Amino acid sequence: MATGERADHGDPVELEVAGRTVTISSPDKVMFPQRGETKLDLAEYYLAVGDAIMPTLLDRPVLLERYPDGVRGNSFFQKRIPDSAPDWLATTTVKTINGTESRALVIADLAHVLWAANMGCLGLHVWPFRASHPDVADELRIDLDPAPEVSFDMVREAAEHVRAHLAEEGITAYAKTSGSKGVHVYVRVEPNWDSFGVRAAAVTVARDMERRHPDLLTDKWWKEERGRRVFVDYNQNAPHKNVFGAWCVRARVGAQVSTPFTWDELDSIDPDALTLATVPDRLAEHGDPWADMNEQPQSIDHLVERFTDQLADGVPDAPWPPQYPKMPNEAPRVAPSRARKPRA
Repeated sequence: MATGERADHGDPVELEVAGRTVTISSPDKVMFPQRGETKLDLAEYYLAVGDAIMPTLLDRPVLLERYPDGVRGNSFFQKRIPDSAPDWLATTTVKTINGTESRALVIADLAHVLWAANMGCLGLHVWPFRASHPDVADELRIDLDPAPEVSFDMVREAAEHVRAHLAEEGITAYAKTSGSKGVHVYVRVEPNWDSFGVRAAAVTVARDMERRHPDLLTDKWWKEERGRRVFVDYNQNAPHKNVFGAWCVRARVGAQVSTPFTWDELDSIDPDALTLATVPDRLAEHGDPWADMNEQPQSIDHLVERFTDQLADGVPDAPWPPQYPKMPNEAPRVAPSRARKPRA
């Protein structure tokens, strides 16, 4: 980095965390223009929420979403950690469904989070398994994805229906804002399943939700079929899919945070007000809504069994994302408007 650039963005700042010294270069570089938060503000935010974020990240591989020059600059996703990275960084080998390998960062402690923040990372996209147990998926993630023109009140109603349905199934669920327009519902899963099994459970939930609330919720993969409804995105549980992490700061000008909240707050939660500037005080005042999630792993066996029973009854698997190979039991993967019509 040139001397002039150092002067513009401040001298490097050293932070002591998790027994390591992490250097924040260009600490005065503005990352979020709405209020002018800097790279150092970002690092200090993660220090403030460290006790809450670490249980959600510990021992998990992450994909980095990097904005080296702030949210209005160029961005890219980085799965591969370069050989020039510090030798203390924990990494693991991850594979795509097609077998392509890459060296991914594993969050071993809070110093790893700050290293990513210094790299201009605005968002850690988290794998649903731990690096120490890569064949076990221990998170069921229900992404409630609103179609255009769907209000956040509709998303709130959808989230409550999902929570109530899972409760009927004997499953305790937790919620967070996506940091944008949706809500993510999480379940800590007993370590009995791989990602194929967890996805099967998610498909069951999505189908149940459309059957019960067809005017509000849909399990339709093809956007042309969704209408003005909230999509229950079961494919966020497909093998090697990763989801934007809890407590992570989004690449938005207002520095919105993907924030865990209690179900009692659902009717009042305002995603745009949950920011780098407000979330630390909120956490300090109210505590961590996900504090006991890891202590209560849930059984999804009955959801997987219902999916298997449906296959046996001739119901095909739900469509997979386009980058995945054709899967056993999957119906033809083609949008309804492009499907070949039967001859008269």
